[in-house]
Amino acid sequence: MDVLSEVLSSIRLQGALFFNAEFSAPWWLSSSGAAGIAPFLPSKDAHLIMFHFLTEGRAYASLEGGKQIELSAGDIVVFPGGDPHLIGNGSPQRPVDSFRTFAKNVEDGLKVVRFGGGGEITRFVCGYMACDPRLCDVLLAGLPRILKVPVASGPSGEWIENSIRFSVGASSEAGAGSSLVVGKLSEVLFVETLRRYMSMLPEQETGWLAGVRDPNLARALALLHRNPARQWTVTGLAKEVGLSRTRLAERFRHFLRMSPIAYLTDWRMRLGAEALQRTEKSVLEVALDVGYSSEAAFNRAFKRTYETPPAQFRRTGEPIKSLARRFGMPD
Repeated sequence: MDVLSEVLSSIRLQGALFFNAEFSAPWWLSSSGAAGIAPFLPSKDAHLIMFHFLTEGRAYASLEGGKQIELSAGDIVVFPGGDPHLIGNGSPQRPVDSFRTFAKNVEDGLKVVRFGGGGEITRFVCGYMACDPRLCDVLLAGLPRILKVPVASGPSGEWIENSIRFSVGASSEAGAGSSLVVGKLSEVLFVETLRRYMSMLPEQETGWLAGVRDPNLARALALLHRNPARQWTVTGLAKEVGLSRTRLAERFRHFLRMSPIAYLTDWRMRLGAEALQRTEKSVLEVALDVGYSSEAAFNRAFKRTYETPPAQFRRTGEPIKSLARRFGMPD
């Protein structure tokens, strides 16, 4: 069972490529990140993950005021929190505001945009992933605010890179290309980035993504995510996984710093909050969907988590704090 696929399917991950660049040095862009692309999107409440994928040349990227990271062809740089950032190549200079300067190009789709001083060429595509802000925390909380992954190395990466080259090139021609295909390629690129990033983590690393590499913990997580409403016990889950109760609890504490039941409760509360705000189901229906046998039991658990009863939460909602503020996302 693939726990990464289980979680990705539940957070309604949607991808898109929105900018196709051929820039010549020197050039520098200042991006306002998720805040810049949000006005172009129909949904205003999704969490946006920003990325740039280099298909040729080199560039440098950084958070505002942060250390520069060198990029080369085949690298993807990802901003999981959608933070403002800089990207460019050549002598340092005052960067142009990417969304203000290229707003019309973003609206036009993936037609190639040329810009810069006439020197070394860098080609790259920019994209975003949109996901439910409450559910995607599971994946994103353990990621740094900026990460670089050499995603194009290896057979699968080469296929993704070649597919994106072809699709972006086709989309730049009048009447050709498919936003659906390009969007799906964007999602595949992001998943491959996560997989490659997980494989690069040190052996001693902890956290959700590191834990998924542990076969027993990954199987347990997949079972919980596949059927969160089941009346799980630590004994029953351990039996399904093939571990003792003690050993399974140790795996959860080591990687996730919580017990199996605490993890399950946290995920149920996320699912419940999402259902309350996105569906018209009654509180009892939501309670049953996420594994509670009564509305009263769900109310108590929900209030412990969100400090407000489900019905009031539905009326008033909860402001989604940034991932960095909620989980101490590392720099």
